[in-house]
Amino acid sequence: MADHIVILTIAILVLTYGYISKALSRFNISGPMVFTGLGLLISPLVLNLSTLQIDAEFVTIIVELALVLVLFSDAALLDLKLLRQSWKLPARLLLIGLPLTIILGTFVAQIVFPNEPAIYMLLLALLLTPTDAALGKAVVSDPSVPAKIRSTINVESGLNDGIVFPIVITVVAIIVSGVNGEGDSGWLGYVFEQVLFGALVGAFVGYVGAKLTQLSIKHNWMQHSYQNLIPIALAVVAFFLAEEFHGNGFIAAFFAGLYAGNTSQPMREHIEEFAESEGELLVLISFFLFGLAFVPVTFAFINLNVVLYSLLSLTVLRMIPVIICLIGARLDNKKIDFATMAFIAWFGPRGIASILYVLIVAHEVGGIEGFETVYAVVTVTVLMSIVAHGLSAQPLANWYSKKHNEQ
Repeated sequence: MADHIVILTIAILVLTYGYISKALSRFNISGPMVFTGLGLLISPLVLNLSTLQIDAEFVTIIVELALVLVLFSDAALLDLKLLRQSWKLPARLLLIGLPLTIILGTFVAQIVFPNEPAIYMLLLALLLTPTDAALGKAVVSDPSVPAKIRSTINVESGLNDGIVFPIVITVVAIIVSGVNGEGDSGWLGYVFEQVLFGALVGAFVGYVGAKLTQLSIKHNWMQHSYQNLIPIALAVVAFFLAEEFHGNGFIAAFFAGLYAGNTSQPMREHIEEFAESEGELLVLISFFLFGLAFVPVTFAFINLNVVLYSLLSLTVLRMIPVIICLIGARLDNKKIDFATMAFIAWFGPRGIASILYVLIVAHEVGGIEGFETVYAVVTVTVLMSIVAHGLSAQPLANWYSKKHNEQ
């Protein structure tokens, strides 16, 4: 199927899903479930209407743009002032739970896949650590769920991909350095340059962009319809400017969003509007391409060990570290109960960040050869998460809110 036919298919899918999205939500059927399922349906695994490759230029462009905008909007919507007031639970999750998840995930991966290099298993754990609040949207958007719990899940999801990504870059640089025979220290300068210049360029673009937006709005120079376009342009400018200065464009997009969203309240509002419409569309398209192009490539490498580790990743490898890090935590001067710990622990879906990061890794290392197990596990874990968290989000949100409505 040619690229333009894929685009037409996406357009028809968006129209169809848009017309019945609310009706499907009554049956706990989410957008990612629909788009991934339709991608699988027309892929070589089922109807064989498309043989789109994961390294196709069309896929690469969509994936990079989606990740740039997701990182930018996630960072922009983090309210640093609010976070300073209720930072304790997110801090536990990010400073204790996240490292524990990576360590436990790597350790168990080495047991389940004893023949794989340890550095590959670390990469696998990193790829499956970021969470995706979009797959449990009912939880973070349902006002009946206590606000601080929703905020905690949202903040963790918004920050952990930005925290993990530099580590992913580091590990990939080490792997590529070894493959290319550049020695043991070649990756160190590369990573330092990528993170430092990415952060500096991103912060500069976000700060200047926000100030210029405020100035333009103050003097009534900008038409209202263009205010939603400015954040998109800033994210893209930050990405390409950082790449030009040998920094990492994705890190730049994150820092640009962080500065823009916390420097200009009007810009934050427009970024939120974008994230709920155009941003969500790009995310759904990414799930479609995941089902269409990525799953068929990795399907042949799925085996019992891959399924076992995927199940463990969604359950104990995520939930145990989260529960440990929340022991003794307090909410409104009360110790949080086990139900709250388990609720937060369960809603660590694996989705868009894992998909986009693994595609970037595939691009950096030159395909899937040698990394078949890593990619197969990510595939199965994300597929399981799309279904499990999509179906459970609203029912568990209803149950939890009834049990904790006093909070």
